[in-house]
Amino acid sequence: MVTCEMIKIIKKEPLENSKYIKPYRLTFEKDGKRRDWEVVDTHDSVAVLIYHTQKDAFVLVKQFRPAVYLKNDDGYTVELCAGLVDKDKSFIQITKEEILEECGYDVPLEKIKKITSFYTAVGFAGGEQTLFFAEIDDDMKVNEGGGIDEEEIEVVYLPVSQAEDFIFDENIAKTPGLMFSFLWYLKN
Repeated sequence: MVTCEMIKIIKKEPLENSKYIKPYRLTFEKDGKRRDWEVVDTHDSVAVLIYHTQKDAFVLVKQFRPAVYLKNDDGYTVELCAGLVDKDKSFIQITKEEILEECGYDVPLEKIKKITSFYTAVGFAGGEQTLFFAEIDDDMKVNEGGGIDEEEIEVVYLPVSQAEDFIFDENIAKTPGLMFSFLWYLKN
């Protein structure tokens, strides 16, 4: 078991200005030894595993991610519908709005259930993501989705029967939250 040692933050200084993230060099003292670490202050986020009851499929989003492009020369990822917690609204309300914006479904709040929350990018950011689950059907479809502003989101329907193979297909860039949510669904 990991024990918690005495940690003393000495300073946190900005590296540059940014709209969505704030990079810092964090200087701290741990067990009497001074250390520096590069960290990024980020918004927390919500994500939702959407199950389409009539299609027996998960509703996912595919989009270009520049940071992934630097790693795989493609840059397209398949992800859960998700969004930043950057407004003064409840997490469940933000989740509802993201489903509408990205996927085109107007889901009643009572159909959105919290699964759990966890930390992401813990080596440098440590943002908390809250994961939800929602069941939808064709009656909830109100537009084509695709995101807002400059987002270019493609809505993808993945049959539940293909979920386990999808998890382990290393040719598809995907997030750990998506893989976790599939395993949660298959177990529950």
